Amino acid sequence: MRTAAIDRNTAETQISLSIDLDGSGKAEIKSGIGFLDHMLTLFAKHSGCDLTVTATGDVQVDDHHLTEDIGIVLGLAIKQALGEKHGIRRYGDILLPMDEALLLAALDCSGRPFFAWDVTLPKPKVGTWDSELAEDFFRALAVNAGLTLHLRMLAGANTHHIIEATFKACARALREAIAPDPREQGVPSTKGTLE
Repeated sequence: MRTAAIDRNTAETQISLSIDLDGSGKAEIKSGIGFLDHMLTLFAKHSGCDLTVTATGDVQVDDHHLTEDIGIVLGLAIKQALGEKHGIRRYGDILLPMDEALLLAALDCSGRPFFAWDVTLPKPKVGTWDSELAEDFFRALAVNAGLTLHLRMLAGANTHHIIEATFKACARALREAIAPDPREQGVPSTKGTLE
């Protein structure tokens, strides 16, 4: 079973998260941040992972701590659930359209965290959520999951569409990368490890 459950409590946030990499895309998300809940729900759907998140935090300050910390915990859960990464495809990529927005996501379950963000967000907010938090979320996810993750916008004008395409593209690339490879018996690396 490629599953993980993590509780993380700090002075700023309290997060309980579970993931099943071999689920069917079901989501139960309760962070108190409507837009983020929407993004995490579609992340679960498009990754094919079952995802449960219950989170609270100091949103009276702003949404930064809770958004970033959910990214941290999701990354840690993915890393734990992948284990030694035996038999996975390792790489995933997609060119994903969302109306006028077009996003490229390329991902490697390398064990070497690296994050590249080439996305321009025209408006500073989507609803009450600061648009710049998308970059913080994905950086936290990549670093804590041990992923090499490149996200690049090729077209886009609507901030909601761009951010939504980014979440969907990352999820689809992850789905491909963590999928079983019937031709791979061990770890897909000549080094023999992806740690």
